[in-house]
Parts: sequence; structure tokens; C-alpha cells
Amino acid sequence: MLHDPSHYTPMNTDEEINVSDKDRDILRALAEQKAAAGADASQKENARLWTALNDLESERPMVWVNEICWNEMDVNDELKLRCKGSWAREQEVLLRKELYQWNHLPGDMVINPWIECPKAVHSSDFGIMEDTDIAKTNSENDVVSRHFNVQIETLADLELIKMPVVTHSQEQTAVREQVFNNVFGDIMPVKVVGQSHIWFTPWDFLIRWTGIENAMIGLYDDPDLFHAGVERLVDAWMIELDQFDELNVLELDNNNERVGSGGYGYISKLPNLGNPPAHVHPKDMWGCSNAQIFSEVSPDMHWDFAIAHDMRWMERWGVNYYGCCEPLHNKTDLLKKIPNLRKVSTSGWCDVEKIMTGLGQEMVYSIKPSPAILAEDNWHPDRARAEIRRVLDIGGEQAHMEFIMKDISTVRHDPKRLWEWTAIAMEEVTA
Repeated sequence: MLHDPSHYTPMNTDEEINVSDKDRDILRALAEQKAAAGADASQKENARLWTALNDLESERPMVWVNEICWNEMDVNDELKLRCKGSWAREQEVLLRKELYQWNHLPGDMVINPWIECPKAVHSSDFGIMEDTDIAKTNSENDVVSRHFNVQIETLADLELIKMPVVTHSQEQTAVREQVFNNVFGDIMPVKVVGQSHIWFTPWDFLIRWTGIENAMIGLYDDPDLFHAGVERLVDAWMIELDQFDELNVLELDNNNERVGSGGYGYISKLPNLGNPPAHVHPKDMWGCSNAQIFSEVSPDMHWDFAIAHDMRWMERWGVNYYGCCEPLHNKTDLLKKIPNLRKVSTSGWCDVEKIMTGLGQEMVYSIKPSPAILAEDNWHPDRARAEIRRVLDIGGEQAHMEFIMKDISTVRHDPKRLWEWTAIAMEEVTA
């Protein structure tokens, strides 16, 4: 996530990265496993199938699992961290999670035959962080309940939202690349990468500063404040995007990068991965937006306060993804106005048949089965299978679909539930 309203992202420094011999050995052993997985023939085949899906030439629905409750997933210490250094532990977390998913719940995931070294790119964020009261039910889980304390109540308060400043420390990027190559370079190639897919969601930010109830009432009682608030946030994201573009630090996302709230971005319409442009621009990438808080907001207000403001952002991109948790089956006429719309979130609250009727076959439907089935006292694989089959029957052979299991808060400390869900989904989509 590029921005997190809960905290500031510190600027990159030019501090030296130290890796002990023991940490290096641990990382290299994991990298060897990743290299073997990345060389598996299924990787190219899965990439081909994802491309066909997003090209609207799908051969079957695709399956991917994301947003996993990792605190409940460990089996046989596969996720236990053994490195001591901070940089090494960061890399270890990424490698262990990727290998765990590949071994236990791969679906149609794709593992790259290289390792990514992020460029030292920093954005100063939006100048205002959320002020929250937090309630936790499980100290080990990052999923918490938040009460947002109001910081924006008037037009003058919008000045708290600042325009971001983006920097790229080429010196620190060089330091990182050297460290990555020293640890991994003889096992698998190191690829230096910049800012890839951008999660653009003005309303997810604004409500953290205004409060949710105030926002919903304010659409009617104080429309000028909320139009101005969304517009200022769009300005901030646009100014930031222009800087990414000018600094030439944008990275293609027509690959196994997650786009929007859905699956991978493989698509042939955007530049060829085998011959990427020297300078990536927004038109070479996926855009996205959503207004999750607008689930019960009327279509007219959804347009006026959300999509109408989003349009100048979404016009910048080669293709677009729209939506997240909000049901969109009653708003298909609005979605048709979005330029280059290719994929739409079809959440567990969405009437699948109605949205498919409204948007037709020239669309990818990002199906989000409810993760609640994984959280019940007892696991019911028959019900999980029936729900997947119900959606497949609605879509028939013509609908382009991806099944994305996400937002998984708990599996009741029984990780095999998620393993089994993934296997069931793969059985159904390949039947």
C-alpha cells in the first residue's frame, strides 16, 4: 500500500544495510526454494491464462487468495522467522509467505523467477494521519476495530491535507541493489523495481478524518465540504502521480501485481513485459478506484460525490478496475461511464446475476466469496463448493471471472480450511 492513513512512512536514508553470515545463509536457502518454484512450468501457463482472462478471451475462471490471516497460518514452523537483522527479516517474511502459499494454497498464483529490489522512492504522504480509538479482540491479529476522531469539520480544515512531495534517492537504490545482489544474485536475478500499481481510494481516506457518520449525513447537509474534500484528495494523488511520472519511477503492473482489489494484472493491451518501455507512464498501467463506504448511497450520489471526482484520475490509465466491498449491481449505468473499464469487483454483497446482466460479456468480474465461511465454529466445505458452483452456473461459459478469496480475518486457527477452500475452487473452475 502506497499510503497508510494510520502512520507516516519515513523517508529512505543512506544508512548501510548489514547482513550477518547466518542471516545471509537463511535467506539464500529460501531463495533457492523460490528459484525452483519460479522455474516450474505452471508459472508460464498461469501467466498465459491470467492474460487471456484480462484480454476477455478467458479459457476458464482464475483463482487467487489474498489478505490472509498469517498469524493463524503457521504449520511446522514454516512461517517462523529465524533472521535477526531488520532488513533480513523483511526479506524473510516475504519469502516465507510466498513459499507457504505456493506449497499449500497456490490456486493460480505466479511466482517470478527473479527477486525484486525496491527503488528508494518516498512520498511525503498527505500531511494528516487518522486519530483513532482502537479495540482489539486478538493481540496477534492486525484486524482491529477503529473509532475515528473527527479532524475535518469545515472547509478551512481541508488545508490539513497537504500535497505530497516525491523523492528518489538513487544512491540508496544503488546500495539496496548491491545488497540484494550480494545475498541473492548468484541464485536468481535481481530486478530493481519502482512504484507499481497505486491503490486510489479517496473516500477510504476522507472518512478517517471526518468520521463515517458525519460523512454520510454531510452528503446531504454539507455537500460543499465533501465535494471539496474529495477534490482536494484527488488533487493530491494527481500531483503525486505527476511526480512519479517525471522521476521515471513508475513500474509496469501488467504482470503478477495485484490490481485494484482483485487478481493479477496480466494483459496484452499494455506494454509487453519482454520489451518494457524505458519510461513507464500511467497510460501503460492499470488504474483503479472505489467508494466502499457508498454501499447504501444512491446511484446519483455515488456518481456526484465519488465517480465524477475520480474521472480525471481514471482517464490517465490504460485500463481500469473499479470497486471493492461495495455492491455495485444497482450502479452498472455509472460504471459504463468509466473510461477503459476492464474489471469490476463483485463482492459477497453483490447480486452476481444482476451485475452481469447490466455490464455484459465485455468485462472481467472479480468474484469475492465471503470469507465468513472460514470463520464459523465448524468448517463446511460442501457449502463453500456450492457457493462457487452457484456463481459459475450464473456466469456460464461466457462470463470472464476470477475468484478472489480475501479479507480473511480468521480461519479459527485451522489453516487447512483455507488450503481446502483453494483446492475446491480449483476443482470447480477446472471441471
